[in-house]
Amino acid sequence: MTDRASQIAAFLARHGLEGAKREPLAGDASARRYERLTTPDGGTLILVDTPAPAEDLVPFIAIGAALDRLGFSVPAILAAEVEAGLAIQEDFGDGTLTRLLNAGEEPRPLYELATDVLIELHRRFPVEEAACLNLPLYDAALFTQQVALFADVYMPAATGKPLSDKARSDFDAAWAAVVPGACAGPQSLLLRDYHVDNVMRLPRPGLRAAGLIDYQSAGLGPVAYDLVSLLEDARRDLPAGLEGVLLDRYRTAFPDRDWDAFRRSYAVLGAIRHTRIVAIFVRLALQRRRGYLLHLPRVWRLLEGQLAKPELAPVADWFARHLPPGTRAELVVPEPD
Repeated sequence: MTDRASQIAAFLARHGLEGAKREPLAGDASARRYERLTTPDGGTLILVDTPAPAEDLVPFIAIGAALDRLGFSVPAILAAEVEAGLAIQEDFGDGTLTRLLNAGEEPRPLYELATDVLIELHRRFPVEEAACLNLPLYDAALFTQQVALFADVYMPAATGKPLSDKARSDFDAAWAAVVPGACAGPQSLLLRDYHVDNVMRLPRPGLRAAGLIDYQSAGLGPVAYDLVSLLEDARRDLPAGLEGVLLDRYRTAFPDRDWDAFRRSYAVLGAIRHTRIVAIFVRLALQRRRGYLLHLPRVWRLLEGQLAKPELAPVADWFARHLPPGTRAELVVPEPD
């Protein structure tokens, strides 16, 4: 038995779960692992195993508590040893919106539920609580830093060499020209990975029917980010016309906001997210997790849709010069040695 396996076994024993049946669950793009624990009485719980507790488990617990206070459904934490990166939490089951959509359920009600969660979150979250939670600020500097992953990972993989100093400087300048305006509007809790894989449907009333998971990277940031994450999903296409319907639903909930400014923010933040995801998927492929490459054409299509908008003109010009259309989604990532 490895040291980590022994540590987990001891953790479970300390919390009366040494006899639980353990079943690994599908993970995500992070280093976290999950197991479903079935107790002798037939109940189920989730074991969370994360190698970076200071940057992962601690905020997950704190942000979850804040969401619970605001009336949203998050998994209850039943035990945690943050120094070890281990926790036991409530089991929300397997009913992610992704699985429900794949099973043939009507998309619109599911996406409306997820959109309504954001509407209420943006109404209810007290911005001043961000400091108490020690949340990162998703501002222009952080977004510009994060999108640089594309220059550092994707471009060397695509061209076989690092960007020149001039090309890299131009990349940073292009984003610096568009990002500050996208961050200038209303702010709220930004969940960061808000999409149908991370929302569950629960047998609960109202908005509590939406079970929220995977929010440990949340911060304070512009309200458009999570909506574009949901509606321009890297892993699945929405039915034609549904994005516009849901954007109108969100707009109707905030009639006094500057909708033109929101649209501009939505476009720029969508481009940031898609650009970074392209780089993340390629990095995962270089780490032998090649399944994510299946989504690259979709993410490029979404990114190019945003680059066509006038507010992205400086970034679109950089892409046209350094990665012309027709040379983008066709990248072949070699198998690692």
